[in-house]
Order: sequence, then C-alpha cells, then structure tokens
Amino acid sequence: MTDIVRRGRLQNPPFRPRSGRLLAALVTASLLMFAAPGAALASNGAKAAGSKASSAKSGSGKGAEKNSGKAARSAGAGAGRSAAGARASAKEARGAKAQQAQQAQAQSQQAARGKKNALAADSRAVAATAATAAASARPTRRAAAAPIQEAGNAEARLIAVYEMFGRGQARPALAKARDLVRDYPNFQLAQLVYGDLLAAQVPPTNALPDTASIAKMRGNPAMSDLHEESRRRLQALRDRPPPNTVPSQFLALSTRSRYAIAVDASRSRLYLFENTDKGLKLTADYYISVGKSGTDKLAEGDARTPLGVYYITSSLDPKSLKDFYGAGALPINYPNPYDVRRGRTGGGIWLHGTPPQQFARAPLASDGCVVMANPDLKQLLRKVQIGATPVVTARSLQWITPPQAEKESQSITSAINGWKEARAAGNEAQLKKFYLPEFQRSSKKATEGIAAVDDEVKYAQGKRVQLKDLSYLHWRDGDDTMVVTFGEVFEGDRSGRSRRQYWLRQGSEWKLFHEEILG
Repeated sequence: MTDIVRRGRLQNPPFRPRSGRLLAALVTASLLMFAAPGAALASNGAKAAGSKASSAKSGSGKGAEKNSGKAARSAGAGAGRSAAGARASAKEARGAKAQQAQQAQAQSQQAARGKKNALAADSRAVAATAATAAASARPTRRAAAAPIQEAGNAEARLIAVYEMFGRGQARPALAKARDLVRDYPNFQLAQLVYGDLLAAQVPPTNALPDTASIAKMRGNPAMSDLHEESRRRLQALRDRPPPNTVPSQFLALSTRSRYAIAVDASRSRLYLFENTDKGLKLTADYYISVGKSGTDKLAEGDARTPLGVYYITSSLDPKSLKDFYGAGALPINYPNPYDVRRGRTGGGIWLHGTPPQQFARAPLASDGCVVMANPDLKQLLRKVQIGATPVVTARSLQWITPPQAEKESQSITSAINGWKEARAAGNEAQLKKFYLPEFQRSSKKATEGIAAVDDEVKYAQGKRVQLKDLSYLHWRDGDDTMVVTFGEVFEGDRSGRSRRQYWLRQGSEWKLFHEEILG
C-alpha cells in the first residue's frame, strides 16, 4: 500500500479506463483511502477508523421534497444500472438479456474503430487524476486522528471495496461490491461503484460506450450528486476530529445527558458522543443530508437546515408516520428562544430516516431536516433521551480540548454563581443586573420582563440553593450565547426545579433573556 502512495500511481492497474470521469472518481477515491489515518481498519465492519454512515433523506415531508426524492431515486438507480448494463458481461449483469448484451457488444466494436484516440485521451486523463490524488494523499506529519469506534455496516463495506481496488485487487473488490448491492439494493453509490468495477472486467475493445451515452451520463445531476456523496464520505474519513477533543459548543454536559449529537453540514456528518465519567467520547459518526438550500434557516419554506443548539423533544413512532420518514423521527426544538429573538420562523425540523426503497440522499436534499440512513437512525433511536440529548447543528464544527472548554466556561460559571447569590440574599437590585428588560420565562404561568425578578426573590425566600447537573452549551455567530441547564435544590428540600436558561453576552457581562421551567 505504501508503494502505491509513494509512487503516486496504482501498480498494475486492474482496468483500462473507458468512461473517464466515473473510473477516475473510483481511482481517486481508492488513492484517498491511503491518506486516511487507520483507513485499513474501516473494512472490518465492526470497529472502523473510517466514518460512520449511510445516507439520508430529509425534509419536513412536503410534496416538493418527495418529488425530489423520487427523481433522485430514479436517476440515481438509473445511473447505476446504466454504468453496469452498458459495460457488463451477460454473466455478471443481473437481469440483462443475452440478446441485449450481444447487441451492445456489436455496437461497441463498431464504435471502437473511430474512438481509439478518444480512449487514449481518457486514459491519460484518468492517469493524471490518479497521480494528482496520490500526490495529495502522501501522509504528512501530524497527530494521530481520533479513530471511530463503531462503523456503519454499509459504509464500512463500501470503503473496503475502495481499499481493495486501490491495491489492485479488482476481482475481490467486485465480489465485495456485488455482495454489498445485493444486501443494500437501494444504495445508489454502491450501485455506481459496482457498475464501474463490472466495466473494469470487460475487455476494452468490447466495452466502448458511444460518446453520446458518456456525455449524457456525465451531465446527469444524479451522477454529480453521487460523486459529491462519495467525496464527502471520504473527506470525513480522511479528516478525522483531533484526538481528545470535542465540538466547541460542548463546554460542559451533565451526566444526566448520556449522549450528545453534533452535525457538521460541510462534511455531511453527524457525530455521536457518549458522556462518560471521563467526559465526552466520540463513539460513532454517520453520513447525513441537510437542506437543499444549505444551512442557516431564516424562514419557513426556505429549504435550509437551522444552525444552533437544540434538544430532542420527542421520538415519533414509525408506525404513526408515512414511509417517507423511514425508521422514525426525532423532532428538535427549532425555533429555540434565540431563534425567536432573531425573528427566525418555520418548524417541523426532525432527524429522520428514508423510505424503504431509498438508502441515501445527496448531501443537499431535504427541506431542512437532518436525514440519516435507516440502519444508522435505528442505532441513534436506542440512545437518545427526550429533553436531555443536545443536538448542535453547525456549518462547520470547531474542535477544542477539555482544558479549553473549562477555560471557556469560567465566565458563565461566574455569572451563574452571582445570579444564585443575589437571589439567595434577596437582593432585588443586584439580581436585576442579570436580566435583560425583554426577559421572558416559559412555564405554566408565563412571566415577562423584570417582574420575574420579584418572583425569583419570593420563590427563593432567602434560602441557600444547590445547583446540580449543570450543562453549558455555547453558541457563537453574530452574538455570543449560552444555553445553561441545571437542577436546583433548596436547603431542607429533597427535590426542586429543573431550569434551562438562555444567556446573551453584552460586553463582558452575561444577561438572561429567556428561561424555561422544565419540571
């Protein structure tokens, strides 16, 4: 494997390029595998250094998205079948009639007479692409990346196909690809790879598709989507989070939250963390799709995925949902109080699955939801906690170390302690300094403005209070905000309230602008 990377090209390439762009993409993907730290571990299917994930279908279930999903399914499946059928032998291509294969072969032989020059050009293009990819794939000196502990079965198997192909093991790669599409017949990207590998087995004189077919295939939006899906899956495998780091939003997380979720839209990736005695530990990551128009949702119907800090609010039984949502759905609390403060509108943002006939969607494909492959979603459904599992959706995640997180949380910790002390002392004037005039509280009886300060003083009655199970979730865009969740128990009491507070930094001070009484 190191020889392949060092020399910048595949040794004994197992094919003669014919379709140019498609096989070039496969070569590039294979070479990128060798740059991925611990990439070889991805093929074991159980504990992979590779990324997690199958794909996702998304949206809030509106007709436009359904139509888009149908078009993507038919185009993606058609592209996979075209790639396989146009170049496959009758023995390998399932469902292909012998007569059709013979006709295709005759047409290819006739076309070959005038296309040798074009073939040579395509071959040079593929070789150049492979060499460029290999050069960029040469390992660099850097810290070992954080390995993934659990691999999505379908994705791990696809990565194993890339690895075998990159080593020149074309026939074993073909066998693995064939098994993969047999087990996941709706996995369009796997179908495409399988088709290219089939093409690699056919003698070049019998496998030249006509120029019009190639041009049509290259111009098919579904083909572009599949190549982008492949690129993002491999990017997430190659660019692993630094070891012993967490997303910058997770400054502190109570042990009552057993898991936490972070979405990186730029990598089409969802990262799942387990909250252990030693802090957050990355346990899995999955390929996902987001909104057709990208991220940063502003208004209802804009087909964007919101950015911010949210919580899972419920888990919807798949039996109560249409097949469109697949294995289930996990709504989040968009718009949250910070979104409302900024005038964001819309709703119905879920993490959900795909219909049975579809495995994956393009990276940008939903009406705003985050969508996962059904096998991946089923794993997530077993781990989330209603009201307690945070979900961060970011354009691009930034990763920090635990000491950095502790340092970042010092200022909000100081503000919380000051708020607690002023309340316990019954110092209304001092307590008011922690509230914005437009403050609102959501509970059985809504409270607005500074009237909440009087309520707090009466509620505390000068008692000392202990805060427990503190969580700090930091969000910074135009403003600097903090979502703080905690329980409180007054002296002499056995139980108390749970609160979720939204703080806004103004200058060097933190101010409360919203609070939810959770129970």
